[in-house]
Amino acid sequence: MIDEKTEQSTQKIISEDDTAKRVEDSIRKRFRKKLFSRFTKAIVEYDLIQPDDKIAVCISGGKDSFVMAKLFQELKRHNKIPFGLVFLVMDPGYNEANRRAIERNAKLLDIPITVFSTDIFDSVSNIEKSPCYICARMRRGHLYHRAKDLGCNKIALGHHYDDVISTILMGMLYGGQVQTMMPKLKSENFEGMQLIRPMYLIREEHIIQWRDANGLEFIQCACKFTESNANSHEENSKRLKVKNLIHRLEAEDAGIEQNIFRSVENVSLKTLIAYKDKDGVKHRFTDDYR
Repeated sequence: MIDEKTEQSTQKIISEDDTAKRVEDSIRKRFRKKLFSRFTKAIVEYDLIQPDDKIAVCISGGKDSFVMAKLFQELKRHNKIPFGLVFLVMDPGYNEANRRAIERNAKLLDIPITVFSTDIFDSVSNIEKSPCYICARMRRGHLYHRAKDLGCNKIALGHHYDDVISTILMGMLYGGQVQTMMPKLKSENFEGMQLIRPMYLIREEHIIQWRDANGLEFIQCACKFTESNANSHEENSKRLKVKNLIHRLEAEDAGIEQNIFRSVENVSLKTLIAYKDKDGVKHRFTDDYR
């Protein structure tokens, strides 16, 4: 005779198995065009994966990195390109609840994570100027280092289409420069390592639709600064302001978002006052003007 605790445990296991299968099925069917097709398009268009790559899929705990992990699992299932995967979670100092939430979601979605800890949040907690920028740089360095130790030659980050266009506009409005978030980069400090962004063509609204359709809950930015200053930090975020601006413009004139994205693909050097070449050397239009 099965006791009540055993029965509840069995039901929980079945429920977790059902969630992973349901999520995978939604990627293959309902969200195939919105998620998987755009995922594979970016990989092909930007040549992100080569045979025998070993990729560290970096999971921060949010919706973007978790859907990226499931998309990589689906790509691996097709096995058209032989490559290896490590699902890497860095704990930069999460509180216990957030750490448990990440581990719970990984188990629920059948993602075999490798977790390592750092003290990054403590290191940047007293930095007043650009703590988010410094934190991001430190996190990336730790991810490169750990991924390389695990035999990986690439790390994959979950930045999506909306991150790309907001970065373009932020550079212009706040940085006084035209630049973009690249789909892939060679590491300057870790020889042989690269960063790839296979979510480059995926819209955030479609990730949210996938999350909600499957009844999933993920953590937001979980650093100590936002925990103690959640409202003010969120409202004053330059990136959030730019995202809201883009949404308003798109609502008034459809196609604005696409044009922002295309603007960095259609740069005419003849119409630029000045630009920097790949070596960082600055050129002005007057250099060749006759």
